[in-house]
Amino acid sequence: MPLTKKVVFIAKDENISQMKDLLTAMVKPSQEEDGCLLYEIYQVIHNPKKFVVIETWEDEKALDGHKTSAHYKHYKANFEPFCADKYSEELASL
Repeated sequence: MPLTKKVVFIAKDENISQMKDLLTAMVKPSQEEDGCLLYEIYQVIHNPKKFVVIETWEDEKALDGHKTSAHYKHYKANFEPFCADKYSEELASL
């Protein structure tokens, strides 16, 4: 069963470009992973320090595989200095 998540990042005011670079570096390698159905990152137009990741994976196993990838480990090890807040929600298709 597909799994869709929305992950929101709020960059620190002085780190918007670094957050953007770190997140956009995740797009192509994530999209190329087995089991990735959707992986897109958006920057909120009227709040440029807010980034939204929408990702859909074939199943929990595919998401777990994503979390072991080199690009995910790089992001995970480097996002905190740029980030004021982060939260995620699982989404259900209607």
